[in-house]
Amino acid sequence: MIRVGVVGASGFAGGELIRLVSQHPELELTFLGGSSSAGKRPAQLHPGLRLDLGLTVEPVGERAGDLADRCDVVFLATPAPVSAELAGRLADRVPCVIDLSGAFRIRSEDLHDRWYPKVRRRPELADRFVYGVPELIGDQLVDAPLISLPGCYATAITLGLAPLVLELGLELRTVVVDGKSGSSGGGLRLRTADLHPLRNGAIAPYAPLGHRHAAEVGDFFQRGKPGRIGSLTMSAYGVSHVRGLLASSYVFTDDAVDERTLQRTYLRFYRGHRFVRVRRHTETLIPVPDPQAVLGSNYCDVTVLHDPEDGRIVVLAALDNMVKGAAGQAVQALNRRFSLPEETGLTMQPVMPA
Repeated sequence: MIRVGVVGASGFAGGELIRLVSQHPELELTFLGGSSSAGKRPAQLHPGLRLDLGLTVEPVGERAGDLADRCDVVFLATPAPVSAELAGRLADRVPCVIDLSGAFRIRSEDLHDRWYPKVRRRPELADRFVYGVPELIGDQLVDAPLISLPGCYATAITLGLAPLVLELGLELRTVVVDGKSGSSGGGLRLRTADLHPLRNGAIAPYAPLGHRHAAEVGDFFQRGKPGRIGSLTMSAYGVSHVRGLLASSYVFTDDAVDERTLQRTYLRFYRGHRFVRVRRHTETLIPVPDPQAVLGSNYCDVTVLHDPEDGRIVVLAALDNMVKGAAGQAVQALNRRFSLPEETGLTMQPVMPA
């Protein structure tokens, strides 16, 4: 069995990790870490987890190095400043550290400082992290000691654009992303704007002029070939859902494309990748992709459309931000890291209606 520790056990992502790890046939949960929740059992923190795991949340503090005796892999479901500090303590002690925060997602130091000005990290440590969606960098994950997972929006956007950039090699002159996500994406921090009387029924433009997940997408594709993205901008909105997000990417290119080529390319690119479902917009009772059609699962639904009149490509990508956008993708990366079948422990189907 692979021994697993979860630091940040009281948060939404931490709870999802506990849920997924506890039902994984090859994993054993051996450590739960936290600060304000120290001494509490998982069931006290997450009402849906009535599990007797024999564990309570423990403070990490200066004893981070001791986790090497208890864990083969440690998930950091912690805020980015905390992850930056803990990763420095755990690196080269624990065989594998998988960070779910934004501390190490952006390779460029200038870009990192712009979007994460309060996150101080060691540049040489940042260079050692493997970053990316498992479908796109899976071979790099095998035996990797340090893994940084994309953000939820970044996962959807990257999976949506990858066939255009990495397969067709298009020059994407401009990409404009419209993102809409549920309230769980903001975590458990108490903010006035997230109170139910204000959030319910709202479409709140919380990041209309840019989002740091778009910055990491641009940073990732800048290192990819053969295609290129000239400008990638994003506006993000909070909606009244709890889970799920939809990333709509409007792509402008001077390269010649057509609907048939796009559809065939996407199907070919994701053939053999179980968790990316390439869909036709009108194939179901409701138009897809729709976040409610992936809730509770590790799927990302992707649709590509061609608008010949305006010369644009429209790419829609929907996922559950707590599963494929966070904890599920973390377990998927762990599976690749330890050479397990990628779908191990992640075969749950979506729950709908939810």
